[in-house]
Amino acid sequence: MDSTAGLRERKKTETRQAVHEATLRLTVEHGLDHVTVEAIADAANISRRTFSNYFDSKEDALLYGDEQRLRGLVQRVRDQPADRSAWQALCDALESLYEETGGPDREWHLRARLAMRHPSLLAKQLASRIRLENELSQAVAERERQGDNSPEMLTAAFLTALRLATQWWCAEHETRTLRELTRQALDQIAQPFG
Repeated sequence: MDSTAGLRERKKTETRQAVHEATLRLTVEHGLDHVTVEAIADAANISRRTFSNYFDSKEDALLYGDEQRLRGLVQRVRDQPADRSAWQALCDALESLYEETGGPDREWHLRARLAMRHPSLLAKQLASRIRLENELSQAVAERERQGDNSPEMLTAAFLTALRLATQWWCAEHETRTLRELTRQALDQIAQPFG
């Protein structure tokens, strides 16, 4: 039974990914406002009902890639060695994610730019980031060495650096890598204000 359950979960993951990719492709081709759930379902070769089993909206389907990466980041923070400070654990977890995925790709850039232009997508992304912030804060709180900073403050500072780096990356049209800009933002935010 375990192999059947594993196969079922893998197929669900593959379907989610296919729907996400179809949504991104159609959104780039036609614009978010001109893409319907029916068109996405057709492009992913599934029914409208199947789409609804996986996602509540086209915005959710579009942001699925971000959601997966952010979940991976939370797990990586939890997996960091206990001797790392909370800030080091956050930074090392992000670096680990970049190493595994090869860093942000064109798809990430497209989603970031789309979110900046579409209020409905930005609202969904913000709600997702708030959930992530709570999960990351919990992961930081679970660490033994926290220092004088609250887990929520560390997490908020970390995510602010990521958000700013993404904005710089989009504004520069990828002249520098997001990884490079993120390191710069994290280094700046880690310095004391004076």
